[in-house]
Amino acid sequence: MKIIDLTHTITNNMTVFPGGLQPDNKVISTVDKDGWMETRLHMDSHNGTHMDAPAHVREDGITLDKFGADKFVGKAIVVDCSDLSEGDTIDISYINKYKGIIEDAEFVLFKTGWDKYWDTEKYYGKFPVISEEVADYLISSNKKGIGLDVISIEDIESSDLPMHHKVLKNNLVIIENLCNLDQIDTD
Repeated sequence: MKIIDLTHTITNNMTVFPGGLQPDNKVISTVDKDGWMETRLHMDSHNGTHMDAPAHVREDGITLDKFGADKFVGKAIVVDCSDLSEGDTIDISYINKYKGIIEDAEFVLFKTGWDKYWDTEKYYGKFPVISEEVADYLISSNKKGIGLDVISIEDIESSDLPMHHKVLKNNLVIIENLCNLDQIDTD
């Protein structure tokens, strides 16, 4: 079985959401000095590749630990949206390309190719985002979650986060900052 890591490596100087804190990971003991190695990890829950739970934007939302473990396991499909450009929207036509197989998936992962801009200013720019129609499809088809290789499912300038509210109030999880989706065969 081929295993592909879809997560970014956590480093002290990594890309974080604007206004967020950088991780601060520090070696506090070493084998040479103390007989064991230990590292203190300080980081925000939204650093790197992460999941948004309903509690991320909703007072009445649940946290990830309140879901059963089965919420995080299931069949996924990678939807190739790598033909999109800056500021484009992932519309329902991308879902329709996979009719017949997308219905069996529990997670829908959108490959935009934007992860190639990780650790650059462009990563925070006009990355592709999902349309309301795509969000409605994911909700009505009872998916467990949605994932993207961008920093958010909606424009980084959004202050009211309507797509987050729509998706998370229906208890889907959102996986942001994925990488290496290009290593998964989408044919």
